[in-house]
Amino acid sequence: QVQLVESGGGLVQPGGSLRLSCVASGKIFNIYSMNWYRQGPGNKRELVASLSSSGSTDYANSVRGRFAISKDGAKNTWSLRMNRLKPEDTAVYYCNAGIVLDVPPYDSMDFWGTGTLVTVSS
Repeated sequence: QVQLVESGGGLVQPGGSLRLSCVASGKIFNIYSMNWYRQGPGNKRELVASLSSSGSTDYANSVRGRFAISKDGAKNTWSLRMNRLKPEDTAVYYCNAGIVLDVPPYDSMDFWGTGTLVTVSS
């Protein structure tokens, strides 16, 4: 019904920057929550950044001041700008969204992308 596709991962040196993008497509009536999670080696998946439909944002303490989540101009697209990257930011990054479907009974559901790998290393 809905697909989320991430892009923008890759290898970057410590101190560098990357921009991840997520595009949602399918039977979408409304996206009320846009999020980025990550899962590093041996770690649990954690919430990195969130953006509500009202525009409020929240960040994990470990990335606050370095990462920024935003809604892009294209419909149903959002990004995560990552600056001053550290080796401990190495992880698979997943986009996640809370979506009201555009088909009866118009359920609200949680959807995930398949992830994009970010490696921070010299």
